[in-house]
Amino acid sequence: MTGTGDEKHYGHGPEQVGEPRPKKAWPEKQKGPVLVRRDQVGESTTDQRLLDTTGPTDWLHTDPWRVLRITSEFVEGFGALAELPPAISVFGSARTPVDSPEYAAGVAIGRALAEAGYAVITGGGPGAMEAANRGASDAGGLSVGLGIELPFEQGLNEFVDLGLNFRYFFVRKTMFVKYAEGFVVLPGGLGTLDELFEALTLVQTKKVTRFPVILFGSAYWGGLVDWLRDTLVAQGKAAPHDLELFQVTDEIDEVMKILAEARRPVHEI
Repeated sequence: MTGTGDEKHYGHGPEQVGEPRPKKAWPEKQKGPVLVRRDQVGESTTDQRLLDTTGPTDWLHTDPWRVLRITSEFVEGFGALAELPPAISVFGSARTPVDSPEYAAGVAIGRALAEAGYAVITGGGPGAMEAANRGASDAGGLSVGLGIELPFEQGLNEFVDLGLNFRYFFVRKTMFVKYAEGFVVLPGGLGTLDELFEALTLVQTKKVTRFPVILFGSAYWGGLVDWLRDTLVAQGKAAPHDLELFQVTDEIDEVMKILAEARRPVHEI
């Protein structure tokens, strides 16, 4: 090879240092950490789209925007509930009549929980939820309602002292579990069953530990318990010890005893 000796070469190519690089034959744009080329390059900038108030509103209904809404619901929930005292979540039907024995039981349970120093968390609606909130409020305890956006108007009941409304069920369910030391489940419908079985699954899979789940009302829950034992367990779809994940009672004193036992340090049990 001939030359002046001043030429420099790369290890595996003929390009010489100082040679101009060929001009790109395609458009290229940097969007934050993202590099786009060719057909992916748009006409506008991020700031322009942010400040353009006359643009389309379809972005409000896109999945990336939903992620931000979901995040905001978690942030609001964590911020509002982080300083709660020990709490118990109470579930039950929104259709429970005010003049029914089940409503009276909900009031008595809410009162007993408040007198024991617990905050009472419900779904914030009418029926059994209102009953538990009412009992807690009457006893001077903290009454919490975690509502949910539904196609039909429900709203938070008047006995809620601290209330939040959620768009997403899964965010709301996280709050029910994260800020409670146990569940008391009054007679209820599909929503109550959803909350009940989610709690049982979390305990079964040890996502939460030492978390009592109490079914109040043996006459109402007896058929479900029979089916779990005689069908689910009998056919091997669940283990016999899974029936120990919950307890059934008709006595408020028993409810309080179960909760007190769950709070005791392990070495005292």
